[in-house]
Amino acid sequence: MAEILQKDGTWTFDGETIRIVPGRERGVHLMRQTLGELTVPLSAVAGIAHEPGRKSGRLRLRLRDGADPLLQVARGRLPDAADPYQLAVEADRAGVAEYFVDEVRNALLLDQVPDGPSDRYLLPGPTLPLSVGAGDGTVTFDGERIRLEWNWKTEEGKKSAGTQSLALADVRSVEWMPSMGLENGYLRFVVLREPTKAPPKHDPHAIELFGFKKDPLMAMVGAAVVARLPHPSGAGARGAAPSLAKAPDAPAALAGPAPGAPSGDSDHDALLRRLRELGELHRAGILTEEEFTAAKQAVLKRF
Repeated sequence: MAEILQKDGTWTFDGETIRIVPGRERGVHLMRQTLGELTVPLSAVAGIAHEPGRKSGRLRLRLRDGADPLLQVARGRLPDAADPYQLAVEADRAGVAEYFVDEVRNALLLDQVPDGPSDRYLLPGPTLPLSVGAGDGTVTFDGERIRLEWNWKTEEGKKSAGTQSLALADVRSVEWMPSMGLENGYLRFVVLREPTKAPPKHDPHAIELFGFKKDPLMAMVGAAVVARLPHPSGAGARGAAPSLAKAPDAPAALAGPAPGAPSGDSDHDALLRRLRELGELHRAGILTEEEFTAAKQAVLKRF
């Protein structure tokens, strides 16, 4: 069991899941407080790192592509403060953070968790029902229908279309974009039979966002919808096991970088990836049990 408690939140790892509980201090982002507690299975984790700083550091959890509907919608555009997979770490707790990282990395290594894309969502998405008001409207989702209601900021032509009610079966995809510079953001539901290229300001299936603090909450609504749509994985989503020519010294060649190579986090991650590749090759029957054991031991000696 590994645990780190901070004002920003608490992370706990029991060997199988990482439990993330946001802090309740004033400085904790509204997005994280609204999202609430998260339980991340180890199978969804691609990596973890601690970035130390003079006054405070940061724990960063990296999930596999396609494992979390929220990250699928956000596509890396969440501000750091709103990202639930980051934790601000006080300088005097850096040792605890490093221990937490080691525990998770060792579990990833032992379980041979792949760090490639996932072909299904491994997290369920935000809890329902969910209702968020921001920008020029309010979106409500109950798991079956999406309801869009307008407010006094809504453009008149769009408002004249009235309240919109979309069946989940009619939604093809969801797009979320935060405000950037002078450009407003939006949450758009792309409908199968009525696709539109109208700007969000005029699109009756979109909420226009103006850059206020509730805007990231719209990504939560998008994630709740996306979690119930077909997974976007397709051809090439899962990489094939790399082919490696066998040779008399195959275990050494398969082990990865030479012992004299520079050390660092990147080398550590590379060795983790190599071990996972070896596991895939073994499961695919490309490596024999003896070759797999020898190559694995060669990798472990380099940690």
